[in-house]
This record gives sequence, C-alpha cells and structure tokens, in this order.
Amino acid sequence: MVKSTVRFSEAVMDRVEELVSGETFSSKSEFQRFAVEFVLSEIDDYEPEMLDFDDVRDEVFPDTAPARGSDNVPEPGAEFYQIAARVRQFAIRDEIDTARDLIDTHYPATDPRSVLLDDIVETYRIRELLQTSPLPDETD
Repeated sequence: MVKSTVRFSEAVMDRVEELVSGETFSSKSEFQRFAVEFVLSEIDDYEPEMLDFDDVRDEVFPDTAPARGSDNVPEPGAEFYQIAARVRQFAIRDEIDTARDLIDTHYPATDPRSVLLDDIVETYRIRELLQTSPLPDETD
C-alpha cells in the first residue's frame, strides 16, 4: 500500500472522531479509506478494494444504499440542483432567512456547496438592498 498524508480542518477531524468512536469504523484510517473508495465508486467506474466495502456502505447509509445498477438511483448531484433551485426561489422572493435555513439544514458551513449557495443568496440580498436604498444626492 501507498501512504498518503492529508490535512483536514479541526471541525472535520472532530466529526470523523465522533464516527470512529461508534461501532462502524475501528480507526480514522479505516474511515478515510472507506470515504475515498466510496467517492471513487460514486463518480467513476471504480470497483472498491476495501474488504467488506458493501457491508460498511450499507451500515453507513442504511436508507440510501441503492442497489447497484438500479433505475431508481438518482443522477449524481440531482439533490444539490433541487436544493439550489429552492434556495434561489426563496432568495428571489426575498425570503433570505428561509433560504439560509435550507442551506444550513442540508450542508455544513465548511461544505463548498454551502459556500456556493450562500453566494447565490447574497447576490439577491445585495440586489434587494440596492433597489430599496435611496441613491446619494449628487449635489451633496
């Protein structure tokens, strides 16, 4: 095996340690191996090499573990697009707090998708502020 050193934020490692303290993963290394193999198997035609990968996946994702090759498996990223559409819809309707709540319930603040959605909300918030704020008088 090849050794790889990866740096993570404290928040990420705290969450990993919580998962490792449970019964699913015996160590941080096992969690990280599973995470890498899982992502590769989802985005590419990669066959995981980890022993008991399917059992661990089903334990980690009990309700969302679709059968391989199933027609009911959603397109990768479909959930994100649905959430992004709802966030944009709330922002357009000037329901900024609702849009932010939706983001916060689906993604942690450190998730790049959260940052992107926050930027979308901010665009509409700034647009609304510019429309409602009086322009400075040029004679002042």
